[in-house]
Amino acid sequence: MNSIAESELILDKRGAIYHLGVKPEEIATTILLVGDPERVQKVSRHFDRIEFKLQHREFITHTGYIGQKRISVLSTGIGPDNIDIAINEIDALTNIDFESRTIKPQLQSLNLIRLGTSGALQGNIPVDSFVAGTHGLGFDNVMHFYKKQNTTDELELIQAFQQHTGLISGNVLPYVFRGSDTLRNIFKENYTHGITIGCPGFFGPQGRILRLELAYPGLIDKLTSFKYQQDFISNFEMESSAIYGLCRSMGHQCVSLNVIVANRVAQKFSSDSNKAVEALIKHSIELLADNL
Repeated sequence: MNSIAESELILDKRGAIYHLGVKPEEIATTILLVGDPERVQKVSRHFDRIEFKLQHREFITHTGYIGQKRISVLSTGIGPDNIDIAINEIDALTNIDFESRTIKPQLQSLNLIRLGTSGALQGNIPVDSFVAGTHGLGFDNVMHFYKKQNTTDELELIQAFQQHTGLISGNVLPYVFRGSDTLRNIFKENYTHGITIGCPGFFGPQGRILRLELAYPGLIDKLTSFKYQQDFISNFEMESSAIYGLCRSMGHQCVSLNVIVANRVAQKFSSDSNKAVEALIKHSIELLADNL
C-alpha cells in the first residue's frame, strides 16, 4: 500500500496531527464535539479524571474518564470548514498508522457526539429545550467534494426537500445524511428529534437581515413548513451536516445534540444561554455515562 505524502497527512515535530495538535494515544474512541473552545472545560469538569489537555489554535482537546469509560471533548470552532478539518484529523488519529503513513487494515468506528447551540424552526420547540438531530441536512458545500454514499431514503428525502424549497439548481445544492439511530436513541428523554440543518454562515445563510438583501427570501418559512413522511426540520446551526456526512462516509457513529438558544418562528432568544448550555452538557453526559 502506498504511503500518504507529508503534504497530505501533516504531522508536527511532536508527531501530533497538524491542526488538532493531538497524537493517536491522546484521543478516545468516544468524542464530544463542541464549537466554543471555552466549552471544553465546561464539559471536562464532569469527568472523574483528566488524562490529557492539549491545544492548537481554536482546537482544544481534553481526554479523560467518566468511571471506566475513556472519553474526549474537542472544540471544533465555528462552521462546516472547521468540521472538515476536525473529523478528517480525528479519523486519521484512529485509522492511519503514523509510522508507515498507511491506512490500517482494521478500521475503528468512533462515537462522535456534538453538543451545540441552535435555532429552532418550529414554534412549538421552546427556547432552552434540547434537540437531537435525526439527519444532518447541508446548505454548505463540504460533502460535494467527496463521493457521496446516500441511501435510497436519503435521496428521496432530499428530492422532496428540493421540490418544496425550490433549491433544485443554482448556488445552494442541499444534501442530507441520517445520523446514528443507536446513539440518538440514548437521548430520548427531554429531546425533540428532527432534522438539523447545517448552514455555512450565521446571517444570510440563516435568513437574518441586517443591511444586505437576501438571495432566498422566504426560505425560513419553507423550512418550517417542510414535512416528508415522519420527518420535519426542527432546527439549524452551522456544523451538523458536515459531521453527519463525513461520519457516514468514514463509518463512524454520530449524533448532534443542541440546546435551543433562539426560536426563529417565535422570535425569542434565551434569557441565559450559558445556563442552557450547561443544562445540555449535564443532562447529555449523564445519559451517555449510563448507556455507553
